[in-house]
Amino acid sequence: MSGASSAASSIDLSKRDLTLDIARVFCVLLVVVIHLLMVGVGFDEGGGLAITRPLEEQPWFAIGTWAGQIMPLFFVVGGFASLTAWRSLRRRGEGASQYVRNRVLRLAQPALPLFLFYVVVIGVARLVGVDAGLLDVVVEGAGFPLWFLAAYTLCQTFVPIMAGWHTRAPRATLAVLLAGVIVIDALRYSTGITEIGLVNLFFVWILVQQLGFWYADGWFAARTVWQLVLIAAVAYATLVPMTAVGPYSDDMLTNLNPPTLPLVALAVAQACALRLIRPALAALMNTHAARAVVFVVGSRLMTIYLWHLPVILAVSGLALLIPGASPFPGSSAWWWTRPVFFVIVMAAVFGLSFIVARWEAPREIGATPPGPVVAIAAALTFIPAFCVMQWFLDFPLAVLGSACFGGAILLLGRWPAKARITVDA
Repeated sequence: MSGASSAASSIDLSKRDLTLDIARVFCVLLVVVIHLLMVGVGFDEGGGLAITRPLEEQPWFAIGTWAGQIMPLFFVVGGFASLTAWRSLRRRGEGASQYVRNRVLRLAQPALPLFLFYVVVIGVARLVGVDAGLLDVVVEGAGFPLWFLAAYTLCQTFVPIMAGWHTRAPRATLAVLLAGVIVIDALRYSTGITEIGLVNLFFVWILVQQLGFWYADGWFAARTVWQLVLIAAVAYATLVPMTAVGPYSDDMLTNLNPPTLPLVALAVAQACALRLIRPALAALMNTHAARAVVFVVGSRLMTIYLWHLPVILAVSGLALLIPGASPFPGSSAWWWTRPVFFVIVMAAVFGLSFIVARWEAPREIGATPPGPVVAIAAALTFIPAFCVMQWFLDFPLAVLGSACFGGAILLLGRWPAKARITVDA
């Protein structure tokens, strides 16, 4: 399949809710912008190398994350798409193994070349004697977004089960998941054992995905404008006692891993906001320019998400070689260069996509493997991303990830082809 046809098949604008597509594109582009503002590489007044996190040094940063922490919305939109895809697959007579296989492939395939890249880069850097402390800082920062692979793999693996629960008892399902979030947070903060909070990788993100199911079923559409505004306001208001009196940080990035209850409040508020601005988004998506952006970015979404941070680091490193291109991080000159850097980074990622985006594109596969094989492949996709989330990226974990993602792809793809099936979003 050619690159152009692959890209075209990965996002069919005629059969999708375009407002959700543009919301997903917005989420990923906002993540790129935030990371661009958090990576400060430049020279200090003495000509020495300065590596800082300028965005986090701003006095308004914590409260800014109440709007800038957009990942809950991404999981809500993902829940909408997941339930729609699952129901479509069920109407065609397919089952849970087929669904999970398709979704795991869409995560493992684009992750494999990234981890192979890290194996080569980290290995070469060690061989040529790059300063170990500097290398650790760069590599750990580059691996930060990979938590998403663990969380989303977990969510996608449980879609068939959670969709069934949603159909049978939607309110009870939300209540049980919310109770789980609260109990795990209570145990974590009362014992001081942060690792207990890892269980909420399941409860928090599954609950947020479940809100996407409700969005797909029209619950938010059935609410009036004032009801949506009120629900969003109450959801945001709950953050005040949770962070001022409760144990939670007012920095929503701190609440990300392990995930905590404030992310659920953000998800509710953001889902309401998405519905409120839907008429404006629909009007925007009637323009050719917006559709073009959604097509170009949407067909490379995983590539942009996975590769933007290493590209930011690479561009920042190359800028050190250009006189005047790397002002002290956080200075006025540094802030004024950020729009230029954004354009350069996006152009570089777009160019890179012609090489690596083929791993993101749908491909023809054979018959569905047995359920246990699909489960093993899902676990292989989850494990390395979870390990990076916990212990940060390094050479051994890059090797582990390459082996696990490669194994998952082989397990899910090498089966006798009773029929040819195209894996799509």
